[in-house]
Amino acid sequence: MTETPARPATGGTPTARSALARPAPGRRERKKAATRQSIADAALRLFLERGYEHVSVRDVAEEADVSPTTVFKHFPGGKEALVFDQEEHTDASLVAAVRERDEGEAVVDALHRYVRERWLPHTSHPQHAEFHELIDSTPALRAYSERMWVRHTDTLSAALAEEFGVPAGDLACDALARFVLEVPVLARGRADQGAAVDALFGMLREGWRAPEGAR
Repeated sequence: MTETPARPATGGTPTARSALARPAPGRRERKKAATRQSIADAALRLFLERGYEHVSVRDVAEEADVSPTTVFKHFPGGKEALVFDQEEHTDASLVAAVRERDEGEAVVDALHRYVRERWLPHTSHPQHAEFHELIDSTPALRAYSERMWVRHTDTLSAALAEEFGVPAGDLACDALARFVLEVPVLARGRADQGAAVDALFGMLREGWRAPEGAR
C-alpha cells in the first residue's frame, strides 16, 4: 500500500489541533462526566467480581449510589454500553485524528500516533487483561464489541474518503480503516506491544514482506 498524502501546509498558521482547541468544560459538564465515570467504574468492578450475566443495572446503580434512571440516562445503550463506556467518543476521536492532524503530517502517520497515544497507555492498566477476558468469555459482549468495530471502521473509512475527495466505500479507504482498527487486536498480548504497533504501521508504509529467516 502506498504512502498516503500529507496534509498541505498553510503557511504560518497554527497546527489544526491547536487551532481547533476546545474551551475547558464547565462545572456542570465536569460533574456529569464524573458521574458517568463513577457508574462505569462501578459496573466494571461488579462485572469482574461476579461475572457479566450475574449483575443487573440495579446492582450497578446501587454500587455507584445513583438511581437506575441515572444509569440509563448516561448509558442509554443498556448494560453492554457500561462495559464499553468510551466507545461513543471513539468515532469522534478517529475523525479528529484524520481531520485535525498536524500540517504536513501524512494520514498513516497521524493514525499511527493516534493508536500509540490513545490505545497503548491502556495496556498498562492492571485490569487490562481481565477486561479483555471478560469480553472474550461473554457472548453478548463479544457481539457488542464486533458491532462497535464495524461502526468505527465505517466512520474512519468515511472520514478518509472525505479527506481524499473520493466516494464513500472506496476500497483503499476501507482497507486502511480496517487495518488500523485491527492493529490493537494484533498487538495485544505481545511482549512489546509498542514495538508491535510500530511494526504493523511499518507494513502499511512499506508493504508486507516475508518474515526474516523464512524459507
